[in-house]
Amino acid sequence: MTGPIRKSIIAGSWYPDIPDLLRDEVFRYMEKASIPEIPEKPVAIISPHAGYLFSGGVAGYAYKSVSSYAYTSAVVISPSHRAFFPFVSVWKSGGFETPLGIVEVDEELCGRLLESSEIFRDDQRAHLSEHALEIQLPFLQSALQDCKLCPLIMGRQDLSLCEDLARALVEQIPNPEEVLVVASSDLSHFHPAKQAEIMDSTISRHIEEFDIDGLSQDLEHGGGEACGGGPILAALLYAKALGRTTARVLRYAHSGHITGDNTSVVGYLSAVVY
Repeated sequence: MTGPIRKSIIAGSWYPDIPDLLRDEVFRYMEKASIPEIPEKPVAIISPHAGYLFSGGVAGYAYKSVSSYAYTSAVVISPSHRAFFPFVSVWKSGGFETPLGIVEVDEELCGRLLESSEIFRDDQRAHLSEHALEIQLPFLQSALQDCKLCPLIMGRQDLSLCEDLARALVEQIPNPEEVLVVASSDLSHFHPAKQAEIMDSTISRHIEEFDIDGLSQDLEHGGGEACGGGPILAALLYAKALGRTTARVLRYAHSGHITGDNTSVVGYLSAVVY
């Protein structure tokens, strides 16, 4: 492996920085998750990206659904929380470090994406302070131990860019059965719990019904919220192009379930697509 190593920026705060504690916590989340039978090998999952205290239990459901399968690479699609840019930022080489070790970047896939379309840029700046991609990595390292990483951060999340991203993934992934797409997203932010549950149920329903148009419309017009709405749309569009149009929401919760404060909550959802 050659190239730069992206160091963890949230170990010790968003998740434990001691390897044994982190490994035990991640496995505990997956062991506690009770999921239905998944009849086909998943092509995508949706997983939240808050600190593990809040959303780790929800994320455990998504990763348990793929933990019995082998993938050579995971395409993790994250929103950008700190900067706007009109492209998809790719960290094209090297690796991402967590307390569990270094996840090697899939340089071949990243290179193909960069060459395939102008929507992709080799720009590491978006990755340096973004938590939404990193928070997925200890789960990936635990559930899919030898999996390489294609790290993508969306600066724009409009439907047009989601369609272009999904199309590029279909064209540049020669063996989709060997690649897992991970959409990193939380749901509504800072509403009273009852309002959040209504909004989040709208997003959940669209996902389970595989209603891409309805999901896009409600995200655009405020019928529901998802800070990673673009990654979710891109993952569903990618799966649809492969003819894989079954989605199961595995778990929903919000921060009030953890803190007991229901005056202002953040919603979390995990789902599997197969």
